[in-house]
Amino acid sequence: MARKAKKRRYSRSSGSDVASEMRRYKKGTAKSGRGGRGGRVKSRKQAIAIGLSKARKKGKKVPKKTTRKTSKKRKTSKKKRSR
Repeated sequence: MARKAKKRRYSRSSGSDVASEMRRYKKGTAKSGRGGRGGRVKSRKQAIAIGLSKARKKGKKVPKKTTRKTSKKRKTSKKKRSR
């Protein structure tokens, strides 16, 4: 039985966006924040995330951001005690 080919999660062109952002990071010209007004990009992970978000904005095939699941705290109703 032939093996089924895996479906690509990221498009090839989205990889080029990440690669260009990595080049900027290595040069030291990559900026973070809205419109590049923030500070310098300090880590590789940050550079990859910026590249992926740029690809997402261009409409390329990139998986959605994963959201953290936070546990909801239940509100306990306090009963008034009558004296």
